[in-house]
Amino acid sequence: MDNNNKQNGFSYTYSAGQQAEIKRIRERYSQSDEAGDKMKQLRDLDASVTKASTVTSLIFGIVGILLLGFGMSLIMTDISSYMGIYGSEVFIFGIAIGCTGLILCFLAYPIYNAITKAKRKKLAPEILRLADELMKNQN
Repeated sequence: MDNNNKQNGFSYTYSAGQQAEIKRIRERYSQSDEAGDKMKQLRDLDASVTKASTVTSLIFGIVGILLLGFGMSLIMTDISSYMGIYGSEVFIFGIAIGCTGLILCFLAYPIYNAITKAKRKKLAPEILRLADELMKNQN
């Protein structure tokens, strides 16, 4: 520290990352304005449109992949003997389980689209109302 800083007091500058963090913390504790609340509400509504459909389609996809893998394991390994299934029954049982898993995997994306479309239709009036209000406030 040089003599000039000692005489004028202590000064310190934050980095850009620290400035952004300070701003985020300050915004949490400051009084928020109505437009900020509406913007947050609009973002939350927009994000909620795909949350449910994403979770549901992921569950279908993961369960489908697990069933497909289990069906393949029944056919290709001796796991079926531990289950008490022998002979040609193993192939029929393994193919049936594997095909069920494959169908679930193929249904994951159409289920995602259907749920997203229904949720968009349900939330569209509220999202459009908020968007219109925010656009009027900017003009």
